[in-house]
Amino acid sequence: MKFHYPNGKKFVQPTVKSKKKDKTNNQVVYSNRGMTLEEDLNETNEYYLHNGIAVIYKKPTPVQIVKVDYPRRSAAVIKEAYFKQASTTDYNGVYKGAYIDFEAKETQNATSFPLKNFHEHQISHMKQVANHGGISFVILRFSSTDEIFYLKSEHLSFFWERMKNGGRKSISKAEIEEFGFSIPIGLHPRIDYLSIVDNHYSFDY
Repeated sequence: MKFHYPNGKKFVQPTVKSKKKDKTNNQVVYSNRGMTLEEDLNETNEYYLHNGIAVIYKKPTPVQIVKVDYPRRSAAVIKEAYFKQASTTDYNGVYKGAYIDFEAKETQNATSFPLKNFHEHQISHMKQVANHGGISFVILRFSSTDEIFYLKSEHLSFFWERMKNGGRKSISKAEIEEFGFSIPIGLHPRIDYLSIVDNHYSFDY
């Protein structure tokens, strides 16, 4: 099935490498651990929901179907569709009475995070959320080392403006370590980003 962005550009689905087992020790080897970031976050959000901690969901992306084939009367196959609008961020919800809105990104680069992974409208959206008192941030994963960081949107905005003013087109890992917060991978929940929120925001009850 063909998908297109609002500007008509064709959407290319990234290839997800599967988990492989090492026959020598029967352990699971993650050939591309970073590709499971969305799965880990969805699992984390389910844990938050089922334990009454927070209500946070991945935003659905609306699409417009333009071509459908009907091989049988009882079956329809979508052949071509367009994203109706540019997406803002991946996740939003509510936690302790506060609105939460964040984006999740990953990179294979080991020493920096390319800013080309973001878009102007996403940066603008996160700024507006923060200006209205919401909690806005990004979760960044370095796939090669399986390290995950929490970075406030205000810091992302700073690096974005630096790029627009002729500066570097990425955030160095050293800068992310300085301004962000490391999130260790756990079991329940997998990526406990709300523990970072608890330590850096005050809530009104």
